[in-house]
Amino acid sequence: MNQMATQLQPPTIDQAAPEGPNYAAYRAMSSAAVAALAVSLLSGVAFLAPSLIVVPVVGVLISCYAIAAVHQRREELTGGLLAKTALVVSVLCLVGSLTMHGTIYLTEVPDGYRRISYRELDYVRSDKETQRLIPAAADALDGEKVFIKGYIYPGSQKRGIRSFLLVRDKGDCCFGGNPKITDRIQVTLQDPLRLEFDTRMHKLAGVLRIDPNQTAVDAGGAVLYHLEADYLK
Repeated sequence: MNQMATQLQPPTIDQAAPEGPNYAAYRAMSSAAVAALAVSLLSGVAFLAPSLIVVPVVGVLISCYAIAAVHQRREELTGGLLAKTALVVSVLCLVGSLTMHGTIYLTEVPDGYRRISYRELDYVRSDKETQRLIPAAADALDGEKVFIKGYIYPGSQKRGIRSFLLVRDKGDCCFGGNPKITDRIQVTLQDPLRLEFDTRMHKLAGVLRIDPNQTAVDAGGAVLYHLEADYLK
């Protein structure tokens, strides 16, 4: 009887069946950390153009947010190491691209030339009101040695190009846009400079001339500004 009673007794704690999965210990991966890693892997595009520096900046912000979120909800979320790795990658791309583009900007203008932008060639309100064809700010540039960037407007000639229309915007040059007159510069390359048509940005330097009485060579339409370029990159 005693032996049967012993067999009928409920199991003690030590004898209990193994417990199932400990769901209380499970922590979800932070979606912000995953997003931060994805953006950090794209941050290398910042080396391609200054405008793309915004990508690593966004990566830094998302990474910081993910790190804070995981820390505040550490009993629910994991991914802190992932977010920290993403932060390091984004910061390296940000600092590296800023350094590279800054160095290029400071060293790209040839000696003896002045950097100008299309803003200096553009109309201002007073010019429009007085119907001036040439903005007052541009008058002072006539005959000056200047440096400017732009895109080749497509003409009939594709190789061995000596004269072409330089435009401000890539959409104008590549997608059939119609650049306004102050966004057009007629360029004549000095010997032995020549180029082939492409959609890349070009850097040019030379003497700027203002002459509203000519039309653009191999492009058509009026043009105010003419650049006798002796530097091309």
